[in-house]
Amino acid sequence: SWGAAAAMVFGGVVPYVPQYRDIRRTQNADGFSTYVCLVLLVANILRILFWFGRRFESPLLWQSAIMILTMLLMLKLCTEVRVANELNARRRSFAAADSKDEEVKVAPRRSFLDFDPHHFWQWSGFSDYVQCVLAFTGVAGYITYLSIDSTLFVETLGFLAVLTEAMLGVPQLYRNHRHQSTEGMSIKMVLMWTSGDAFKTAYFLLKGAPLQFSVCGLLQVLVDLAILGQAYAFARHPQKPALHAVHPAGTKAL
Repeated sequence: SWGAAAAMVFGGVVPYVPQYRDIRRTQNADGFSTYVCLVLLVANILRILFWFGRRFESPLLWQSAIMILTMLLMLKLCTEVRVANELNARRRSFAAADSKDEEVKVAPRRSFLDFDPHHFWQWSGFSDYVQCVLAFTGVAGYITYLSIDSTLFVETLGFLAVLTEAMLGVPQLYRNHRHQSTEGMSIKMVLMWTSGDAFKTAYFLLKGAPLQFSVCGLLQVLVDLAILGQAYAFARHPQKPALHAVHPAGTKAL
């Protein structure tokens, strides 16, 4: 029981260790979709809020807290690498003093919210991601506080939390399909996703977790298998490299 609980708490972050090391070693984050971080941040914040309305296994609560910290570390590394590789890129911010882009190396003066949906989750500073996460947490937490006595709201919140997490692999699946390649993606990470999600789903079933957890866990395993299928298909039929002009900064990857 203790071993299973420890695996639930720390097992979720293990798949990102090889991807983190690959990005740090190659100084290239193009193969990893930062939207994976967005999905996991939203899912785990909602799961923690769900816990206040309906208590579930403590290991799942701790897993969410550790996963949030891990995703912030992944975002920090990806942002640093992208900024270092795109010296001529313009700064994209979640909050800035004016609507004009600023140079990457210049910190913007933030006096009011200047949200540009066209550049959502493609910002040039780690602090912008932190601001976005804090803003989402504050709004979602306030709504939960007002509606915590509603059973329908609490159950819907739990469903949204696990459904969002079940969509974890979709950004990576879409990126691979868009580029017709899995280059830069850590196969070890996806294999660990699959094994971890299979273990997690079994844990949900055996521990009698809320039904939403088990159903979305099965969906998550199917998405993982689809990504592995892409890796196999693209390895057997690699796309021929095409000569092309250098793309403007900021349009290189999803």
